Amino acid sequence: MKKREQSLTPREIVEALDKYIIGQDDAKRSVGIALRNRWRRQQVDPQLRDEIAPKNIIMIGPTGVGKTEIARRLAQLARSPFLKIEASKFTEVGYVGRDVESMVRDLLQLAITMVSKEEEKNVSEKAEQMAEERLLDLLLPAAGVRPPEPAAAGKDILAIDYRDTYPDLEHSGPDQELTREKLRRMLRSGELDKRLVELDVSAPAAAPMVEVFSASGMEDMQSSLQDAFSKFFPKKKHRRKISVPDALEFLKKEEAERLVDMESVNEKAIRKTEQSGIIFLDEIDKIASRGGGSSSPDVSREGVQRDLLPIVEGTTVHTKHGMVRTDHILFIASGAFHLSKPSDLVPELQGRFPIRVELNALGEKEFFRILTEPQNALLKQYTALMATEGIDLHFEEAAVHEMASIAVQVNQKTEDIGARRLHTIMERVLDELSFDAPEREEAAFTVTADYVRKQLADISDNEDLSRYIL
Repeated sequence: MKKREQSLTPREIVEALDKYIIGQDDAKRSVGIALRNRWRRQQVDPQLRDEIAPKNIIMIGPTGVGKTEIARRLAQLARSPFLKIEASKFTEVGYVGRDVESMVRDLLQLAITMVSKEEEKNVSEKAEQMAEERLLDLLLPAAGVRPPEPAAAGKDILAIDYRDTYPDLEHSGPDQELTREKLRRMLRSGELDKRLVELDVSAPAAAPMVEVFSASGMEDMQSSLQDAFSKFFPKKKHRRKISVPDALEFLKKEEAERLVDMESVNEKAIRKTEQSGIIFLDEIDKIASRGGGSSSPDVSREGVQRDLLPIVEGTTVHTKHGMVRTDHILFIASGAFHLSKPSDLVPELQGRFPIRVELNALGEKEFFRILTEPQNALLKQYTALMATEGIDLHFEEAAVHEMASIAVQVNQKTEDIGARRLHTIMERVLDELSFDAPEREEAAFTVTADYVRKQLADISDNEDLSRYIL
């Protein structure tokens, strides 16, 4: 693992999560320990390492209390491939819907993207040098004349060509290298930024769409068939005139892609997926059986659980990039469990989620802290947005308390959607200001408790109206 991950103790992980998530200390402790255990496992003797299974977690709590945010921030801290997916999107074998193995393929694709960016960053310096040389090759000849081959390149030809195209470039005689270095200096100093160059840009030819209509297990086949067809239709090239800075960026990207060994990237991505991947299974309560009965929907729910079981237990999933073992992928499941409970899951699946954490519902005190304390607090976001219009937005403390109080009241009267209610509250409070901001002459605006009550009075008092608006 990376040094940064090694330095993150469970306490440091919790402190990092505290910057964005209010409360839910038990859940933060659990995910902090789970992440640290990954590093601990890497330090264990290899013979025992494979025997140590990840301690998967079930988060139980109402919507809008921070379950998804905890998992997402955890993945950022670990710099791990992270996939969030709703368990209700899957269907059991034999029904039309997503195959449960597709989430592993999606996770691997995210890992490939992460590793590719890391590799491109490692070769960026060399790619920049190569791109500069290619751009100089384009800049030296006269417009419309391709660079001559090195063996046939005559010094007189180059001298004539670049003088016609760059009259501001001092003529230094037939010395090609001296001319090239002067042009390089002009390129680096920005003197050529307004010039246009012609580039051959590759674009994939239009390959036929391939769709496989079947139940589970065919998504990877469809992707493989599309890749195979794309090889039969070579990329077309067309010439484009673009500015020198844009051409340099395009060539940098092209050279970086050439320097990166995709086979090596795929191998690293598979290892990264297997050793540090995180899959967040949201709405797992939707696939739990709801009481004793044998209705068809319950049968289907149990079928999805049976299909999920081997993935969570540990199996090998076939992908177009290679085989991926899921034994050490960390699974974090979450659900409100209003109509069911974790014990309604099949016993084998329950056993694969040994850590269960209950998240608490949020009240007025937590809403006030959510509005003000996190690094991405809503008040900070709206203040920054209004600053782009030249408005200095300020919230009185009483106004923030009033918004938190109204959010709690609306949650109690209608559906309890937790902290998500604060987004709609803020939008309603600042609706007039957001609309009038570009034409306002006053540079300062203060949101008071009276202003909040005025903006929300009709809606918060009318339960039917607030059900649809707030």
